[in-house]
Amino acid sequence: MATKHVTHSVPVVFSATLASFVAMTPQSATCAEMSHEHHHHHQMADAPYQASVHEYALPDVTLIRDDGAEVRLPAEIDDGRPVVLNFIYTSCTAICPMLSQTFAGFQQKLGDDVGGVHMISISIDPDYDTPERLAAYAERYGAGEQWTYYTGTPEASIAVQKAFQAYYVDKMNHRPVAFLRRGPGEPWVRLDGFASPDDLVREYRQLVDAG
Repeated sequence: MATKHVTHSVPVVFSATLASFVAMTPQSATCAEMSHEHHHHHQMADAPYQASVHEYALPDVTLIRDDGAEVRLPAEIDDGRPVVLNFIYTSCTAICPMLSQTFAGFQQKLGDDVGGVHMISISIDPDYDTPERLAAYAERYGAGEQWTYYTGTPEASIAVQKAFQAYYVDKMNHRPVAFLRRGPGEPWVRLDGFASPDDLVREYRQLVDAG
């Protein structure tokens, strides 16, 4: 549910590590479209990402962290730190590597401030994404202690996706989106599209500084 909705468009400035992927991809592309519609790459040159503000109700579901611990989602997220969240699955070869590279660049660019944020990646393919697979995936992207991955039952994963209005039925139809929140009980900033690490840092700092 989104009771507050404010949008702005920001031109995307991509990092070199993402350019080869993103240059091929329409802003609204799903995984399936990325696999079959690379000939549309010219549409991406000046496409924006969309930032909007929403209020989402977190479902009280149990997820399994990449270290094997079972946690209740609201308590895990509401730990007092700002949150940056996305949805991924480890066998994805199109959108997810780009989203994960963006998170990796974000954590690097935050430098000494990185410990003050909770970065969260939730699997949309929990049947395949065991905690062990998520831990290996986290290592691949150099995830620090502040960046945790979660799996669980399909029902729990779907409930979280629906709560964030990011459920597209088939994992191949999922779209590039990230979510930021300054603190417990506050609205979420939703970024639809391929925000670069610099974009994500800028949105994050603007959000935190607004407090």
